[in-house]
Amino acid sequence: PKPAAAPAAKQLSVEEVKKLFDEKNGKLFFLDVREKKEIEELGSMKGYHHIPVGELEQRHREIPKDALI
Repeated sequence: PKPAAAPAAKQLSVEEVKKLFDEKNGKLFFLDVREKKEIEELGSMKGYHHIPVGELEQRHREIPKDALI
């Protein structure tokens, strides 16, 4: 059988992310995959977890399997 396709990533506005944080009482794993320079230039949100996209494969164990990401 053919493996199930992963759900498509959804782009969220800042307001939608804040609403999710409120709804989940902050129990949201907010993963920022941008490079450090991009975060320094553009900023991020309080409570984010930073794993640059180039490091995801070797650091994937840091991402909880049961969390809303």
